Amino acid sequence: MNTALWIITGLLAAVFLFSGFGKLFVPREKMAGMAEAARWVLDFEPGTLKAIGALEVLGAVGLVLPAVLGIAPVLVPLAATGLALIMTGAMILRIRRGEPKAALGDGAYLALTVFVAIGRFALEPFTG
Repeated sequence: MNTALWIITGLLAAVFLFSGFGKLFVPREKMAGMAEAARWVLDFEPGTLKAIGALEVLGAVGLVLPAVLGIAPVLVPLAATGLALIMTGAMILRIRRGEPKAALGDGAYLALTVFVAIGRFALEPFTG
């Protein structure tokens, strides 16, 4: 279980770092033009996108760094819970926009973040 949690945590951290940095540094209009699934960014102000990006980067760092450093490892499931909340909002947005395929993708990330949160809170916590 511990190995599965680490693998999923590493993948989630990479995805949220990439996504978060994109929201922080890529202009909204350019991001919207990259893919049809990215047009949702036009529904938000640039400052809001930067805030979402910053939260994603912080969440990605919070998934890995506390456990690796052994400092406050309880932050790992809390970061996973926070990212699950972000993905819940993403799913709601996709459903409201009529984008069921993108909502399924967001739902997969939601399921993985919930798995990590439950796994690190109850199944395989870092502290005994």
